[in-house]
Amino acid sequence: MKKKVFSLLMAGVMAFSLAACGGSSSTESTDSADSSTTESTESSESSDSGSTASGSVRLLNGKPEIDSQLQELAAKYKEETGGEVTIETIGGDTNASDELKKMYQADNMPDIFVIEANQAATWDGMLADLSGEAWTNDTDYELVDKSMGTIGFPYTVEATALAYNADLLEKAGIDPATLTSPDAWNKACETLDSKKDELGITAVFGWCAEPANLGWSSGTHVFGQYLDAGLKLDDTTYIDMLNDGGKIDEARMKKFAEFIGMMNKYSDPALLVDGTYDNQVAGFASGKYVFVTQGNWINGGVTGASDYSGFKMGFAPYAFDDGFDTIIAGPPSYWTVYSKGNVDGAKTFLQWVSDDSAQDILVNKAGLISPFSDCQYAAADPFYASIKSYMDAGKTSGWHTMLKKDGLQNETCQVFADYAKGTIATADDFVSTIKKVIESYYAN
Repeated sequence: MKKKVFSLLMAGVMAFSLAACGGSSSTESTDSADSSTTESTESSESSDSGSTASGSVRLLNGKPEIDSQLQELAAKYKEETGGEVTIETIGGDTNASDELKKMYQADNMPDIFVIEANQAATWDGMLADLSGEAWTNDTDYELVDKSMGTIGFPYTVEATALAYNADLLEKAGIDPATLTSPDAWNKACETLDSKKDELGITAVFGWCAEPANLGWSSGTHVFGQYLDAGLKLDDTTYIDMLNDGGKIDEARMKKFAEFIGMMNKYSDPALLVDGTYDNQVAGFASGKYVFVTQGNWINGGVTGASDYSGFKMGFAPYAFDDGFDTIIAGPPSYWTVYSKGNVDGAKTFLQWVSDDSAQDILVNKAGLISPFSDCQYAAADPFYASIKSYMDAGKTSGWHTMLKKDGLQNETCQVFADYAKGTIATADDFVSTIKKVIESYYAN
C-alpha cells in the first residue's frame, strides 16, 4: 500500500516549546473504565501484551468534544479485553501542550498523548517506535519521522474550511459550490447581510479572533489557509518558505488578508473580539451565523445543542484567490506512546482501537472520520458528505500548518486579533505586521 509518509526534517528550526495559545489548562475528566481503580502516576511495567493489555494505560485527550465517547471506548475495551484505560481530557480553550509540560516536569507522563506533527522534535528520544504494528497496514496516515520511525497513530481525519449552514444558504439563493473566488464571496456576503432579518441571523460569519480563548484556532487553522488554500495535497510551497527563516509570499498574504478583512466586516462584533469557542459553536448551532471558522470537530457540539434545528452542513473554501476550490483535510494530530511508560499496554490498546468495535464507537458515536481503509462504517458526522465530496474529487489540501515552527501560533493569533479590533487597519498593514512577527519568531 502506498504510504503518505510525513517525514519531519525540521528539527533544526523547531524550538523546545510546549506553550499553548489559551489560558491555564484544566483537566475536564479523569474518569476510567473502572471508577474503583486508583490512577497511578508511575509508569506501568511492560509485560507480555498477548490478546489483552498489560497493566493500566493512561491516555491524554486534547479533544473535549469526544470525551464521553472515549470514556465509552475505555469501558468497551475493559469489557472485551480486561484492560484498564484511563482517559484524561483537557479543556476546550487550552492546547494539551500546557498539561503535558506540567506532567513531564512532575514525572507524571501519560502512556499515550496527543501531539501535532511539528511537536515531534520536542519529544525526540521519548516516543516509542510503532513500526511493524498491524494497524499500519490499514492506513495511509501514520506519522513517520526520519530518525524516530513510526511515532504517530492517526485516530481521525479532520477537515477545516468555512463551515456553513446549508439551509440558510439555500433560503438566500446561494449555491456554496460557487464560492470559489473573492468576488463570489463578497457578493454572497452582501446578499446574506441584506437578508439578516429575513433569515433570522445575527451575522454572516461567526468568526472569533480573541487570542486567549481562540488563538489556537486563528493562529493555526485560519493561518493555515494562507499556507494551503487552493493547493494540491502534497504542495508544500508556502510551508517550505515559512520554515526557511520565516519567509512569506507577500502577494498571496495580501489576498488572504483582504479575505480576512471581509470576514471581519461581516462578523458578529461581540464574538469577533471577545468570544469563546463555546459561544462560536452555540451561535452556529442556533442559526445565528451562516459560516463559522472551524472544522468538523464541532459536529457534536452543534447537533447536541438544545436549539439545533437539524439543518444540513458543509464546507466552503477560503477562496481568497480565483479558482480556490479545496479544503484542508487529513490528521490534525496523532496519538503517540511515551517510551518510558506502559509501551506494551499502549500498543495493545492502539491495535484494538484500529479494529471493528472501537471504530464503531469512534465513527458512529464520536462522529470521527476513520483513517483506516478496512473500517466498514461511514461517519455519522454531518459534515461527512461534504468532506467526502472533496476527497473523491481530489480537492483536499494538506495540514501543513502543523509543520510550522511550534509556538508561532501564539504570535500570529495576536495579529488576527489586532486586525479584528481595527488597530491594524488595512490588508497592507496586516501583511507588514505579520511579516515582522514571523521573521522575528523564526530568528529567535
